[in-house]
Amino acid sequence: MEEEHRLDNAEAPLLAAAATKPDGAASSSPTRNKYPFFCAVLASMTSVLMGYNVAVTSGAQIFMAEDLGLSDTQIELLSGAINIYSLVGALLAGWTSDRLGRRLTIVLTNGFFLVGPLIMTLASGYAALMAGRFIAGIGVGYALVIAPIYAAEIAPASSRGLLSSLPEIFINTGVMLSYVSNFAFSTLPAHLSWRLMFAAGVVPTVFLAAGVLTMPESPRWLAMKGRTDEAKAVLDRTSDTLAESQQRLLEIQEVVDTDSNGAGGGAWKEVATKAGVRRVLATVLALQFFQQASGIDSVVLYGPRVLAMAGVTSNTLLLGLNVLFGVAKAGSILIAMVLADRVGRRPLLLVSAGGMTASLLVLGSVFAAFGGAKDDAVVAAVAVAAVVAFVCTFSVGFGPLAWVYSSEILPLRLRGQGAGLGTAMNRVMSGIVTMTFISLYGAITMAGTFYLYAAVTAASFVFIYTCLPETRGRNLEDMEQLFRTK
Repeated sequence: MEEEHRLDNAEAPLLAAAATKPDGAASSSPTRNKYPFFCAVLASMTSVLMGYNVAVTSGAQIFMAEDLGLSDTQIELLSGAINIYSLVGALLAGWTSDRLGRRLTIVLTNGFFLVGPLIMTLASGYAALMAGRFIAGIGVGYALVIAPIYAAEIAPASSRGLLSSLPEIFINTGVMLSYVSNFAFSTLPAHLSWRLMFAAGVVPTVFLAAGVLTMPESPRWLAMKGRTDEAKAVLDRTSDTLAESQQRLLEIQEVVDTDSNGAGGGAWKEVATKAGVRRVLATVLALQFFQQASGIDSVVLYGPRVLAMAGVTSNTLLLGLNVLFGVAKAGSILIAMVLADRVGRRPLLLVSAGGMTASLLVLGSVFAAFGGAKDDAVVAAVAVAAVVAFVCTFSVGFGPLAWVYSSEILPLRLRGQGAGLGTAMNRVMSGIVTMTFISLYGAITMAGTFYLYAAVTAASFVFIYTCLPETRGRNLEDMEQLFRTK
């Protein structure tokens, strides 16, 4: 019985070792194949660069303002504009990945993360900084689309939640590393410190791009291009059993054949003619809206500023606490990775939305009651605890699972374009939140700002409870039927 679950040693000896059961293992439950995990990890490493480039301005802005004389308005625009610029990459990523393939699109993404930060490192003024931010922003859009798509398409159903969560944990690893970079270089002269913060993200891009070329192409993309034999070979290497590989191929081929025999109109004809597909697309857009309208990126990009207004006065302490936030945010995603395929997406999303609402209410109340207090250790401690609770509850659910849920419910022909639209919604909302945060709290106070975010997260709880069916353990090609019949 063990031989039924063993991969072809002649074709892929390393993969066979990963997929083979230990001697004496029971044959009733096939061992999970480890190879898709390694592929998804390598593809998701691009997300480390994405998280780093988005969040590095959190601490760098202190020294950029000192060195280049940037105003609050310029800092606000520079910090948030990368999210708007990422729309270019997000909208192109679906088209690019459907033509070049998922793998080469990841390589292209690394190229943007090489050029953009290099320009910012060498910048002598605001215009050059914004130009580098634009190029890096295109890479952000690509990374947000292509990493979850590849992870979802390479993974068997048994581990899809785990593997689809990898891009999010790697994004947050990048965020954490940017905070560490902020802290590590903060003692250097201002004109040097912020440049080294940006430069630290340049070197890994070349090595990651080379590593990605060793990965297999997505089997779904290969099937879409009529390369069925290649798709079958990849599925054999990435499925838990050969029987599962055959079943996945049949399901993919059925969808591809149905699409190719359809009467013109392209992928978007499905949106106009199928109510289930329209509901799927609306769900993807709503999830991405709520994820960013919660205000998470305000904390990611302006954490030191928030704590300074809560009474923390030391720059070193501010940047050190920012590292704490990064560690808490990245570490909490491990919970989602472990539980997504065990308890399901829906329960984790509900817990996440409820916890975010409660922590934002506490944070808003701290500013309402004690705003303006200086060096009050108790007030600062409560504010820090509320921020930590907010980022942790976000990362347990909404952070990774908005992407997991979105990537797995989209129909095959619409997956690239649909993921691009969802990412566009995500980046628009992130841009709006981050480019207005300073102005917003100036207009309605810091307390009012966090109360507003709490109202949004409360609405997201209602949306999840009433509109989202569970998708755990279902094949990707079944999702449209699930939404049509639910």
